[in-house]
Amino acid sequence: MNKKSRSTILRYVILVVVGIIMIYPVVWLFFASFKSNDELFGSASLLPKAFTWDSYIQGWKGSGQYGYSTFFLNTIKLVIPTVLFTVISSAVVAYGFARFKFPFKKILFALMISTLMLPNAVVIIPKYMLFRDLGWIDSYNPFIVPAIFAGYPFFIFMLVQFFRGVPRELDEAATIDGCNSFTIFLRIMLPLSKPALFSAGIFQFMWTWNDFFNSLVYINSVNKLTLPLALRVSLDASASVNWNQIMAMALVSILPCILIFFFAQKHFVEGIATTGMKG
Repeated sequence: MNKKSRSTILRYVILVVVGIIMIYPVVWLFFASFKSNDELFGSASLLPKAFTWDSYIQGWKGSGQYGYSTFFLNTIKLVIPTVLFTVISSAVVAYGFARFKFPFKKILFALMISTLMLPNAVVIIPKYMLFRDLGWIDSYNPFIVPAIFAGYPFFIFMLVQFFRGVPRELDEAATIDGCNSFTIFLRIMLPLSKPALFSAGIFQFMWTWNDFFNSLVYINSVNKLTLPLALRVSLDASASVNWNQIMAMALVSILPCILIFFFAQKHFVEGIATTGMKG
């Protein structure tokens, strides 16, 4: 065995070990959801003595008037419009910054980038007061409306960098063929930027789906709670917590994110690796 083969094997061994360490909490969560409460705290074994689905059945019913079917629908109502509007509005604004010249362009772009440096804790109070005065508290508008108006500068910056990597000769050729700026955006820029758009959508989906703090601030009614808030409410439902049910619902809650990551991971790679057209 030569030196190159030993080095390759060593890298794979390290990757496997690190992968096992990272995925172990999810594996433990999966098996813990099939244990009883007593076994959960009374045994250190990974595998349960007897698999039971009762934690999923009872956990899905919830601990009050509303079950997890309501919380899942609430999360979907919040996440899907937010993701769609974020991708569309960010692409439009990024196209403007990448391809057009207009007064104060550099200043506006610098201001947009500067908002990335502001921690959420700094702006949460002004945002809350603004949304309160608009009557948007206890609704999903604080998430959806900013997405409509490109209120997520990270994705704008990411798409600007991608659009700048697309050769301008394509725009010039399309202009000669009679295309206007809107047609160029629809027929050239958007098809070429699919990896970046997918990456932006996947990131926003995961961040919004798992968002606890902002949902806690803006949503008050139980019938409008999202999954992260519902899991927290389940812990406050009674003095004795059915942890196996919490584990089961936590696993169900993160399942969409896990599936999207594995089925769309190639778009993560393409969105990061691709900087425009090659060749």
